[in-house]
Amino acid sequence: MPSKTSREQERLEEANAHGQAWRKWGPYVSERQWGTVREDYSADGNAWSYFPHEHAPSRAYRWGEDGIGGFCDGKQHLCLAVALWNGKDPILKERMFGLSNRQGNHGEDVKELYYYLDAVPTYSYARMLYKYPQAEFPYARLVQENARRSKQEPEFEIINTGIFDADRYFDVDIEYAKAGAEDILMRLTVHNRGPEAASIHVLTQVWYRNTWSWFTDGRKPSLIRVGEDVVANHEKFGTYTVHYEIPDEIQFCDNETNVAKLYGTEGPRGLYKDGFHNYLIKGDKNAVSPRGGTKAAGIYKRTIPAGASVSIRVRLSSGRPKSLPFADFDQTVDLRKSEANAFYAVLQSNVSDEDLRRIQRQAFAGILWSKQYFHYDVTDWLDGDPAEPKPPKSRLEGRNNEWVHANMEDVISMPDKWEYPWFAAWDWAFHLTTLAYLDLENAKGQLVLLGQCWYMHPNGQLPAYEWNFGDVNPPVQAWAALRLYEAEQRQKGTGDRKFLERVFTKLLLNFTWWVNRKDPRGMNVFQGGFLGMDNIGVFDRSAPLPVNGMLVQSDGTSWMAMYSLNMLRIAIELAQVDDAYQDIATKFFEHFLMIGGAMTNLGGEGLGLWDDQDNFFYDWLIKKNGEKTPLRVRSLVGLIPIFAVEVIDAALLKKMPLFAKRMDWYLRYRPKLAALVSRWNTPGRRYAPARHNPCLPRFQAVGTRSGQERIPLGLRRARLVAIPSRAPLCLRDRRLSFRGQIRLGRFGRRSLRRKFQLAGSHLDADQLSDHRKRAQVRQVLRRGFSGGMPRRIRPNAVAKADFRWAVQPSYQYLPTRREGTTSHLWRLREDADGSALQGPYPVLRIF
Repeated sequence: MPSKTSREQERLEEANAHGQAWRKWGPYVSERQWGTVREDYSADGNAWSYFPHEHAPSRAYRWGEDGIGGFCDGKQHLCLAVALWNGKDPILKERMFGLSNRQGNHGEDVKELYYYLDAVPTYSYARMLYKYPQAEFPYARLVQENARRSKQEPEFEIINTGIFDADRYFDVDIEYAKAGAEDILMRLTVHNRGPEAASIHVLTQVWYRNTWSWFTDGRKPSLIRVGEDVVANHEKFGTYTVHYEIPDEIQFCDNETNVAKLYGTEGPRGLYKDGFHNYLIKGDKNAVSPRGGTKAAGIYKRTIPAGASVSIRVRLSSGRPKSLPFADFDQTVDLRKSEANAFYAVLQSNVSDEDLRRIQRQAFAGILWSKQYFHYDVTDWLDGDPAEPKPPKSRLEGRNNEWVHANMEDVISMPDKWEYPWFAAWDWAFHLTTLAYLDLENAKGQLVLLGQCWYMHPNGQLPAYEWNFGDVNPPVQAWAALRLYEAEQRQKGTGDRKFLERVFTKLLLNFTWWVNRKDPRGMNVFQGGFLGMDNIGVFDRSAPLPVNGMLVQSDGTSWMAMYSLNMLRIAIELAQVDDAYQDIATKFFEHFLMIGGAMTNLGGEGLGLWDDQDNFFYDWLIKKNGEKTPLRVRSLVGLIPIFAVEVIDAALLKKMPLFAKRMDWYLRYRPKLAALVSRWNTPGRRYAPARHNPCLPRFQAVGTRSGQERIPLGLRRARLVAIPSRAPLCLRDRRLSFRGQIRLGRFGRRSLRRKFQLAGSHLDADQLSDHRKRAQVRQVLRRGFSGGMPRRIRPNAVAKADFRWAVQPSYQYLPTRREGTTSHLWRLREDADGSALQGPYPVLRIF
């Protein structure tokens, strides 16, 4: 962060000092709560069927809420969001529509058009845009057409229906601003983009998350009309007031399940969650009340001329009603918007291109809008609630039953608030490295959170994702901790050693879990199953093998090599102040060497994951009878070994005599093992960058017992530690270019090469495995794979941070091009000793 301070930065500092709770309110409402594991109480674990979209308007959620452009407090007591009706839709538009996993020809998919446009870390200003058709929303057509299409065909999107033709839609511009930490301003601007006047109902809804229906003694909060305002009372959360500016009417219902409608049972007539739907669309005046409930709406009926717009203003603040709540409303919103501009002007001061600034700013908005309230108590979920029917006993043996300690209730970064509205551990880590540019303290806090006892299993395993906590994702948390530590060094000149140590001590437990559980034969080669990135292959890696044996995964082993190096690097940093960490650094260095040895000599039998003929890494199938077969499947899995790279500065090693002595011992007495690792014993030359890259630091803060020393990067010597010895392969071998005829199939970087060989037989990859054409997933035989990672973090993001210091830093980023052309991750002019590369070599032609 540049030294200049903006008003938004001052708010962040107030929040960090626990002065003002500027982060308490934010866009933490999910865009889809239906179809999630948390809401699934079925016997078979089919979450999509147990709570479908059709139930969402009438059925109360147990663990969270959803809405359009929703805003809530950090515990989601009280929510604020937008609902719309164009006079033609069969249901009130209260949430984003999409297809379930089985309805979509490529899996679950949101079928709406909306955009996160802006946000700052305290959400003192935030803005999003939703495009609402003026014709009847094509719910049925989207379901039917996608059901008709095969996996080989493109998805049928809402834009393909023609409903936006002639611009017959509304742009619903949703802005939030904070006059104070608990004073929320909501400004809606609805534009008619069509050629004719059009009518719309806009509902600004406020409601309490249902926390009372599940317990026999649950205390119900209240929303009560007081004059032209709505007063919200909660015994624990306190009193808030909602000010509506001249609504046509204010109505109330209750955020409770309409049992009679959903299940056809008789019961007392009352107010239910679908009250506003029944009132507006069905004309049922008994479905709402003008006096009070637990869900309220200011209803605005507007006819907007062609090309015109209307504005609607709502204010939610703590305490009793204010006098003249809208007197300073627009001025405050505009001021917060200008302060957001000032915040990004400082943050992007080194970005000269206006288009790039806008792209980055909107990308940052996506990161900030994707934080979500996540609540999941596994024990309560398995046992069921006192006031509800007892769940089937089969659930006690089903999903997440070994995670009864887990009790999450936090605001965290999500992969996506509709398609992935639940945390996924490795997506989470990647998102935090981006969030660090905006809100470093919050990013650090979230990473620490993952290691807390209500997340981490007592055996040291980190939960993978909601659908299966016990699955395995790549162990990238140590990598993320280093990135956050380095980000703080760049921003403040010194890193947070206490944060690094807190994460490190938790990851020691997790590393031990990996060693004990995922290396069953003690061979230093690791399984892992799904591993998040890539489930494209001959076998479904999340399921037991169909043969008696084990799968030695190239990526599982490589992720552990990377994990070892990341932990080594953290231990070296901590050892600058505490000598005890030298021994731990030695432990991880030895782990790394052993893994490197195993990758080239499985079980001492001379079998390696690396194939000299193909210049690629492959998985191996080792059967119980001793038969060993390489699985010659060329996919992104075979590139994961290039992530196992770390750079160690001579300035750091100088203060670690015990560790340096152990490194020298390996060089002298284990030369074969040491030779497997690339150039770790060769110091790089000193260099002075010809042109400083503003994205990178000019100095490195090196910790010492007397404090921090800032060493100019132009004076540093670096040692590269990487696998394998021929590598970094991407720097050595031009044959690793990913042209279509050599490596990839026609479906892009996530697909397999066109042909691969297995057990002497040529098989057609198009008939065996999954492919991706951009976001289009083709699933033929094997189950799906994690679609989140490639859209959010490309492989070079992992590797480049370390490679850039191992070589002369005179590199340039090049634009992305299509497969088969000259597309690069980055270019390097010289190797560390100036001899390996002559001229600008391409590194990896992937994108």
